[in-house]
Amino acid sequence: MRASLPCLIGLAAMLALPARPTLAEVHKFTPTTGVPTFAVREPVLRLKPGDVVESQTFSKPGDYYDRAGGPWPGEVGPFVIEGLTPDDTLVVKILKVRPNRDTAVSAVVPNGISAVAGDNRTRILNDPLPARRYVWQLDRARNVGILDIPNSASKRIELPLRPMLGRVAVAPAGQEAWGGLWPGNFGGNMDASDVREGATVYLPVFHEGGFFYFGDGHALQGDGEIVGSGLETTMDVTLQFDVIKGRKIAWPRIEDETHIMVAGSIRPLVDAFRIAQVELIQWLVDDYGFDRMDAYQVVSQAGSTRVANVVDPNYTVVAKFPKSALPPRLPKAP
Repeated sequence: MRASLPCLIGLAAMLALPARPTLAEVHKFTPTTGVPTFAVREPVLRLKPGDVVESQTFSKPGDYYDRAGGPWPGEVGPFVIEGLTPDDTLVVKILKVRPNRDTAVSAVVPNGISAVAGDNRTRILNDPLPARRYVWQLDRARNVGILDIPNSASKRIELPLRPMLGRVAVAPAGQEAWGGLWPGNFGGNMDASDVREGATVYLPVFHEGGFFYFGDGHALQGDGEIVGSGLETTMDVTLQFDVIKGRKIAWPRIEDETHIMVAGSIRPLVDAFRIAQVELIQWLVDDYGFDRMDAYQVVSQAGSTRVANVVDPNYTVVAKFPKSALPPRLPKAP
Protein backbone atom coordinates (compact mmCIF):
# COMPACT_ATOMS: atom_id res chain seq x y z
CA MET A 1 0.00 0.00 0.00
CA ARG A 2 1.37 3.39 -0.95
CA ALA A 3 1.34 6.17 1.64
CA SER A 4 -0.02 9.51 0.49
CA LEU A 5 2.30 12.53 0.28
CA PRO A 6 0.58 14.32 3.23
CA CYS A 7 1.05 11.18 5.34
CA LEU A 8 4.72 11.01 4.46
CA ILE A 9 5.17 14.69 5.29
CA GLY A 10 3.39 14.21 8.61
CA LEU A 11 5.55 11.17 9.45
CA ALA A 12 8.73 13.08 8.60
CA ALA A 13 7.61 15.98 10.79
CA MET A 14 6.97 13.63 13.72
CA LEU A 15 10.40 12.06 13.32
CA ALA A 16 11.96 15.53 13.37
CA LEU A 17 10.49 16.46 16.75
CA PRO A 18 12.99 16.77 19.60
CA ALA A 19 13.75 13.54 21.40
CA ARG A 20 12.24 13.15 24.88
CA PRO A 21 13.00 10.70 27.66
CA THR A 22 10.47 7.92 28.08
CA LEU A 23 9.49 9.21 31.53
CA ALA A 24 9.81 12.92 32.22
CA GLU A 25 10.95 13.77 35.72
CA VAL A 26 8.68 16.13 37.65
CA HIS A 27 10.48 18.63 39.90
CA LYS A 28 8.55 20.40 42.65
CA PHE A 29 10.50 23.61 43.16
CA THR A 30 9.66 26.26 45.77
CA PRO A 31 11.69 29.45 45.22
CA THR A 32 13.25 31.00 48.31
CA THR A 33 14.50 34.19 46.67
CA GLY A 34 14.04 36.28 43.56
CA VAL A 35 16.75 37.76 41.36
CA PRO A 36 16.75 41.29 39.88
CA THR A 37 18.49 40.61 36.56
CA PHE A 38 18.59 38.15 33.68
CA ALA A 39 22.20 36.93 33.61
CA VAL A 40 24.49 33.94 33.95
CA ARG A 41 24.59 32.98 37.64
CA GLU A 42 24.63 29.84 39.77
CA PRO A 43 21.59 27.77 38.75
CA VAL A 44 18.90 26.94 41.29
CA LEU A 45 17.76 23.85 39.37
CA ARG A 46 19.26 21.52 36.77
CA LEU A 47 16.96 19.78 34.31
CA LYS A 48 16.99 17.31 31.45
CA PRO A 49 15.01 17.74 28.23
CA GLY A 50 11.42 16.64 28.83
CA ASP A 51 11.47 17.49 32.54
CA VAL A 52 8.52 19.25 34.16
CA VAL A 53 8.79 21.88 36.89
CA GLU A 54 5.93 22.64 39.28
CA SER A 55 6.65 25.96 40.96
CA GLN A 56 5.38 29.46 41.83
CA THR A 57 6.32 33.02 41.05
CA PHE A 58 8.30 34.42 43.98
CA SER A 59 6.88 36.65 46.70
CA LYS A 60 7.82 37.57 50.25
CA PRO A 61 5.96 39.41 53.03
CA GLY A 62 5.84 43.18 52.61
CA ASP A 63 6.76 43.20 48.92
CA TYR A 64 4.96 44.85 45.97
CA TYR A 65 1.93 42.60 46.28
CA ASP A 66 1.34 43.44 49.96
CA ARG A 67 1.83 47.19 50.33
CA ALA A 68 2.27 50.43 48.41
CA GLY A 69 5.94 51.07 47.74
CA GLY A 70 6.89 47.50 48.51
CA PRO A 71 9.93 46.23 46.59
CA TRP A 72 9.59 44.05 43.51
CA PRO A 73 10.34 40.46 44.63
CA GLY A 74 12.38 39.47 41.56
CA GLU A 75 12.23 36.54 39.18
CA VAL A 76 12.67 32.78 39.65
CA GLY A 77 15.76 31.08 38.30
CA PRO A 78 17.95 30.32 36.63
CA PHE A 79 17.22 26.78 35.51
CA VAL A 80 19.91 25.04 33.46
CA ILE A 81 18.86 22.46 30.87
CA GLU A 82 21.30 19.63 30.22
CA GLY A 83 22.68 19.47 26.67
CA LEU A 84 21.28 22.86 25.61
CA THR A 85 23.80 24.88 23.55
CA PRO A 86 23.81 28.17 21.62
CA ASP A 87 23.26 26.13 18.45
CA ASP A 88 19.87 24.95 19.79
CA THR A 89 16.44 26.34 20.65
CA LEU A 90 14.92 26.14 24.12
CA VAL A 91 11.28 25.00 24.18
CA VAL A 92 9.12 25.97 27.15
CA LYS A 93 5.60 24.53 27.30
CA ILE A 94 3.35 26.46 29.67
CA LEU A 95 1.21 23.74 31.19
CA LYS A 96 -0.26 25.81 34.01
CA VAL A 97 -0.47 29.48 35.04
CA ARG A 98 -3.06 30.08 37.78
CA PRO A 99 -3.37 32.85 40.40
CA ASN A 100 -2.73 31.54 43.92
CA ARG A 101 -4.00 34.52 45.92
CA ASP A 102 -7.30 36.38 45.99
CA THR A 103 -6.01 39.86 45.12
CA ALA A 104 -4.10 41.53 42.31
CA VAL A 105 -2.48 44.97 42.29
CA SER A 106 -2.27 47.60 39.55
CA ALA A 107 -0.37 50.70 40.63
CA VAL A 108 -0.13 54.17 39.08
CA VAL A 109 3.24 55.61 40.04
CA PRO A 110 4.07 59.31 39.48
CA ASN A 111 7.03 59.49 37.09
CA GLY A 112 7.01 55.69 37.02
CA ILE A 113 6.11 54.01 33.74
CA SER A 114 3.14 54.90 31.56
CA ALA A 115 2.15 54.87 27.89
CA VAL A 116 0.04 58.04 28.04
CA ALA A 117 1.59 60.21 30.76
CA GLY A 118 5.06 61.47 31.59
CA ASP A 119 7.28 58.76 33.01
CA ASN A 120 10.87 58.36 34.11
CA ARG A 121 12.07 58.32 30.48
CA THR A 122 9.80 60.89 28.82
CA ARG A 123 9.26 64.35 30.31
CA ILE A 124 6.07 66.27 29.61
CA LEU A 125 5.02 69.74 30.75
CA ASN A 126 1.95 68.55 32.66
CA ASP A 127 2.14 67.61 36.32
CA PRO A 128 2.63 63.89 37.01
CA LEU A 129 -0.44 61.78 37.56
CA PRO A 130 -1.28 61.20 41.24
CA ALA A 131 -0.23 57.94 42.82
CA ARG A 132 -2.98 55.38 43.04
CA ARG A 133 -2.98 51.72 43.95
CA TYR A 134 -5.86 49.62 42.65
CA VAL A 135 -6.48 46.34 44.44
CA TRP A 136 -8.61 43.93 42.45
CA GLN A 137 -10.40 41.01 44.06
CA LEU A 138 -9.87 37.73 42.22
CA ASP A 139 -12.78 35.32 42.19
CA ARG A 140 -10.79 32.28 41.23
CA ALA A 141 -13.80 29.98 41.18
CA ARG A 142 -15.51 32.14 38.51
CA ASN A 143 -12.19 33.26 36.93
CA VAL A 144 -13.06 36.97 37.13
CA GLY A 145 -11.40 40.09 38.52
CA ILE A 146 -13.57 42.54 40.47
CA LEU A 147 -12.79 46.22 41.08
CA ASP A 148 -14.85 48.66 43.14
CA ILE A 149 -14.81 52.08 41.43
CA PRO A 150 -16.95 54.33 43.68
CA ASN A 151 -16.11 57.49 41.73
CA SER A 152 -17.56 56.03 38.52
CA ALA A 153 -21.19 55.56 37.55
CA SER A 154 -21.13 51.77 37.53
CA LYS A 155 -19.45 51.54 41.00
CA ARG A 156 -17.99 48.13 40.14
CA ILE A 157 -16.56 46.28 37.17
CA GLU A 158 -15.98 42.57 36.60
CA LEU A 159 -13.63 41.26 33.90
CA PRO A 160 -12.79 37.69 32.88
CA LEU A 161 -9.23 36.76 33.83
CA ARG A 162 -6.58 35.61 31.35
CA PRO A 163 -3.54 34.63 33.45
CA MET A 164 -0.12 35.06 31.85
CA LEU A 165 3.58 35.35 32.61
CA GLY A 166 5.05 38.78 31.90
CA ARG A 167 8.62 37.50 32.08
CA VAL A 168 10.19 34.42 30.51
CA ALA A 169 13.86 34.66 29.59
CA VAL A 170 17.23 33.09 29.07
CA ALA A 171 20.51 34.73 30.06
CA PRO A 172 21.45 37.36 27.45
CA ALA A 173 24.55 37.11 25.29
CA GLY A 174 28.09 37.50 26.61
CA GLN A 175 28.53 39.03 30.04
CA GLU A 176 25.36 41.09 29.81
CA ALA A 177 23.00 41.39 32.79
CA TRP A 178 19.65 42.97 31.94
CA GLY A 179 17.36 44.32 34.65
CA GLY A 180 14.06 42.56 35.18
CA LEU A 181 12.07 45.37 33.50
CA TRP A 182 13.83 44.86 30.15
CA PRO A 183 12.68 42.73 27.22
CA GLY A 184 14.97 41.83 24.32
CA ASN A 185 16.00 39.02 22.01
CA PHE A 186 16.53 36.88 25.14
CA GLY A 187 12.83 37.22 26.07
CA GLY A 188 12.59 39.01 29.40
CA ASN A 189 9.81 41.40 30.40
CA MET A 190 7.87 41.15 27.14
CA ASP A 191 4.49 41.50 28.89
CA ALA A 192 2.88 39.58 26.03
CA SER A 193 -0.49 38.23 27.07
CA ASP A 194 -0.03 35.35 24.61
CA VAL A 195 2.47 33.81 27.09
CA ARG A 196 -0.26 31.93 28.90
CA GLU A 197 -1.42 28.45 29.80
CA GLY A 198 -1.43 26.22 26.73
CA ALA A 199 1.18 28.20 24.82
CA THR A 200 4.68 27.09 23.87
CA VAL A 201 7.52 29.60 23.97
CA TYR A 202 10.67 29.12 21.88
CA LEU A 203 13.74 31.04 23.05
CA PRO A 204 17.15 31.58 21.44
CA VAL A 205 20.09 30.35 23.48
CA PHE A 206 23.29 32.30 24.24
CA HIS A 207 25.00 30.09 26.84
CA GLU A 208 25.40 26.38 27.56
CA GLY A 209 22.35 25.34 29.57
CA GLY A 210 20.36 28.45 28.70
CA PHE A 211 19.83 29.85 32.25
CA PHE A 212 16.04 30.17 32.14
CA TYR A 213 14.02 32.63 34.28
CA PHE A 214 10.31 33.30 34.82
CA GLY A 215 8.09 35.63 36.85
CA ASP A 216 5.72 38.61 36.79
CA GLY A 217 2.33 36.93 36.85
CA HIS A 218 -0.60 38.96 35.50
CA ALA A 219 -4.14 37.76 36.11
CA LEU A 220 -5.17 40.07 33.26
CA GLN A 221 -3.47 42.66 31.07
CA GLY A 222 -4.69 44.68 28.12
CA ASP A 223 -2.63 45.32 25.00
CA GLY A 224 0.11 47.87 25.58
CA GLU A 225 -0.10 47.61 29.40
CA ILE A 226 -0.66 51.38 29.19
CA VAL A 227 -0.89 52.11 32.92
CA GLY A 228 2.45 50.38 33.46
CA SER A 229 1.14 47.27 35.18
CA GLY A 230 -1.28 44.41 34.62
CA LEU A 231 -3.27 42.79 37.39
CA GLU A 232 -0.07 41.84 39.17
CA THR A 233 -0.38 38.74 41.33
CA THR A 234 1.39 35.53 42.25
CA MET A 235 0.93 32.35 40.25
CA ASP A 236 1.22 28.60 40.48
CA VAL A 237 3.22 27.65 37.41
CA THR A 238 3.94 24.33 35.68
CA LEU A 239 6.45 24.31 32.83
CA GLN A 240 7.89 21.57 30.63
CA PHE A 241 11.28 22.05 29.02
CA ASP A 242 12.61 20.62 25.80
CA VAL A 243 15.44 21.24 23.33
CA ILE A 244 15.47 21.43 19.55
CA LYS A 245 18.99 20.41 18.66
CA GLY A 246 20.91 22.15 15.90
CA ARG A 247 18.26 24.81 15.28
CA LYS A 248 18.89 28.48 16.05
CA ILE A 249 16.34 31.29 16.15
CA ALA A 250 17.00 35.00 16.54
CA TRP A 251 13.97 36.21 18.54
CA PRO A 252 11.40 34.65 20.88
CA ARG A 253 8.63 32.69 19.22
CA ILE A 254 5.25 31.70 20.66
CA GLU A 255 2.80 29.09 19.49
CA ASP A 256 -0.72 28.31 20.70
CA GLU A 257 -3.70 26.37 19.38
CA THR A 258 -4.52 28.96 16.71
CA HIS A 259 -1.41 31.01 15.83
CA ILE A 260 2.34 31.11 15.44
CA MET A 261 3.89 34.34 16.73
CA VAL A 262 7.17 36.25 17.02
CA ALA A 263 7.96 38.87 19.66
CA GLY A 264 10.22 41.81 18.76
CA SER A 265 11.41 44.16 21.52
CA ILE A 266 13.17 47.49 20.94
CA ARG A 267 12.50 51.23 20.72
CA PRO A 268 11.05 52.93 18.73
CA LEU A 269 7.79 51.01 18.49
CA VAL A 270 7.95 50.79 14.70
CA ASP A 271 11.27 48.93 14.91
CA ALA A 272 9.78 46.39 17.31
CA PHE A 273 6.98 45.99 14.76
CA ARG A 274 9.50 45.48 11.96
CA ILE A 275 11.52 42.88 13.87
CA ALA A 276 8.42 40.85 14.68
CA GLN A 277 7.10 40.92 11.09
CA VAL A 278 10.44 40.08 9.44
CA GLU A 279 11.07 37.18 11.83
CA LEU A 280 7.54 35.86 11.28
CA ILE A 281 8.06 35.96 7.51
CA GLN A 282 11.33 34.10 7.96
CA TRP A 283 9.56 31.44 10.04
CA LEU A 284 7.14 30.81 7.16
CA VAL A 285 10.07 30.52 4.76
CA ASP A 286 12.18 28.21 6.92
CA ASP A 287 9.53 25.89 8.33
CA TYR A 288 6.60 25.98 5.92
CA GLY A 289 8.27 26.20 2.52
CA PHE A 290 7.07 29.65 1.49
CA ASP A 291 8.94 31.68 -1.07
CA ARG A 292 10.16 34.81 0.72
CA MET A 293 8.11 37.24 -1.36
CA ASP A 294 5.05 34.99 -1.06
CA ALA A 295 5.46 34.91 2.72
CA TYR A 296 5.70 38.71 2.73
CA GLN A 297 2.43 38.85 0.79
CA VAL A 298 0.42 36.40 2.91
CA VAL A 299 1.62 37.81 6.25
CA SER A 300 0.54 41.22 5.00
CA GLN A 301 -2.97 39.95 4.25
CA ALA A 302 -3.61 37.34 6.96
CA GLY A 303 -1.34 38.42 9.80
CA SER A 304 -2.35 40.28 12.94
CA THR A 305 -0.31 42.25 15.44
CA ARG A 306 -0.50 42.65 19.20
CA VAL A 307 1.19 45.64 20.83
CA ALA A 308 2.25 43.80 23.98
CA ASN A 309 3.82 46.68 25.90
CA VAL A 310 4.63 50.35 25.32
CA VAL A 311 5.85 51.09 28.86
CA ASP A 312 8.99 49.01 29.38
CA PRO A 313 12.51 50.21 28.55
CA ASN A 314 12.05 48.37 25.24
CA TYR A 315 8.63 48.09 23.61
CA THR A 316 7.33 44.66 22.54
CA VAL A 317 5.25 43.81 19.47
CA VAL A 318 3.91 40.32 18.72
CA ALA A 319 3.30 39.44 15.05
CA LYS A 320 0.82 36.57 14.58
CA PHE A 321 -0.14 34.28 11.72
CA PRO A 322 -3.12 31.88 11.79
CA LYS A 323 -2.36 28.18 11.71
CA SER A 324 -5.48 27.66 9.60
CA ALA A 325 -3.63 29.33 6.69
CA LEU A 326 -0.46 27.25 7.03
CA PRO A 327 0.51 24.19 4.98
CA PRO A 328 1.99 21.16 6.79
CA ARG A 329 5.21 22.03 8.56
CA LEU A 330 8.35 20.86 6.81
CA PRO A 331 10.22 17.96 8.47
CA LYS A 332 12.15 20.15 10.88
CA ALA A 333 11.21 22.26 13.91
CA PRO A 334 10.18 24.55 15.50
